[in-house]
Amino acid sequence: MGLVSFAQPSRETLRCYPAAPMLVPHESSDDCKIGGYNIPRGTILLVNSWAVHKDPNVWDDPTIFKPERFKGLQVQPSKLIPLGMGRRSCPGSGLAQRVVGLALGSLIQSFDWKRISEKEIDLAEGTRVSIPKAKPLEKTCFRN
Repeated sequence: MGLVSFAQPSRETLRCYPAAPMLVPHESSDDCKIGGYNIPRGTILLVNSWAVHKDPNVWDDPTIFKPERFKGLQVQPSKLIPLGMGRRSCPGSGLAQRVVGLALGSLIQSFDWKRISEKEIDLAEGTRVSIPKAKPLEKTCFRN
């Protein structure tokens, strides 16, 4: 198995679990056509990044966490949009992509993790603004 760079898991983490399901609202500056719909100037547009990231027409196996999907690929900006895109995207997106990998690496390196039970972990998503887990993850950590 080859090495996986920090960018691959953080991109896949942000794809599977964006910070918020909806991007910041935008307003169309001109009449345009999006997905076959005529959008008049001044319309407020909401982008559902969660739906884009789970779309089987865009991603192979969209519900599976596969960091290797980004290995050696240049991803189109319109496919991976967890922190927005264009000039109104999150100014901290570069930092976020680096911090996710560093935080995860620090947790793995600093602690030994044990499961509370042998039951399969429920990854179902809840219904709030930040898409929390439906059932909180219970774990035990021991300092190395």
